[in-house]
Amino acid sequence: MNFTAVKYVCVSGGTTHSQERKGRFPMGKTIAIVNQKGGVGKTTSCVNLAAALTAQGAKVLVCDFDPQGNATSGLGLDKTRSPSVYDVILGGAPMSRAIVSTKWADVAPANKALSGATVELIGLDRREFRLRDALEEVKGSYDFIFIDCPPSLELLTLDGLCAADTLLVPVQCEYYALEGLSDLLYTVRLAKQRLNPTLELEGVLLTMYDGRTNLSLQVAEEVKRHFPGKVYASVIPRNVRLSEAPSHGVPVSVYDPLSRGSEAYELLAKEFLAKNRTPR
Repeated sequence: MNFTAVKYVCVSGGTTHSQERKGRFPMGKTIAIVNQKGGVGKTTSCVNLAAALTAQGAKVLVCDFDPQGNATSGLGLDKTRSPSVYDVILGGAPMSRAIVSTKWADVAPANKALSGATVELIGLDRREFRLRDALEEVKGSYDFIFIDCPPSLELLTLDGLCAADTLLVPVQCEYYALEGLSDLLYTVRLAKQRLNPTLELEGVLLTMYDGRTNLSLQVAEEVKRHFPGKVYASVIPRNVRLSEAPSHGVPVSVYDPLSRGSEAYELLAKEFLAKNRTPR
């Protein structure tokens, strides 16, 4: 499939996007969105937070690093699109050729070919740094880069952690919310000690929250106790519009801008930007 590759050096009045951004946000801050449990709202949060940040003026890249490719399709792109992230980390294609522009964020798309990458990467040099090396080419063109990691603790997730400056962990407000988080944090500690010593926790996001139930309140308190000062005040509610939007290939802010889900991600984006804004 032919398409126009996009490389962003936006010029306005002789000023590059990087120059316009200076003093607003950290340049090319890379955030891995990770949780090895499936169904916690990881991809939903990646797509909708990216779209909400774009709406508030940030330049955002979504790097879909999950073989399911749901962030790709959730932003309206065909999963068969090529080149993809697979072609970048294993085929040597430049990241700038893989990136596609949408109305809501730029996307480095994924497809099912990525599912075999774990095996193919095993024998390669710098296998844990393939994504980090590829992103270096484009980091200066973005305020934030979000990596949608697969729901597992395999080599692709490790690659995502090595490429990231920080990680954002969505936690579902249900009984088994903290189950497996110890495994994730152990993997993060190993990555920090051996491969990426500057990796830090960006924040913990409570998803599928229902303030009418004691369970959600109890889970929220337990998560805050485990991660003091790192849990976002903004919480993502259970909302059917968030579940429906991906089938239409648009963020919830487009599908139903007045929904509780859309409002929640708008508030999250404002909180995220407030924490990341740098002094002029």
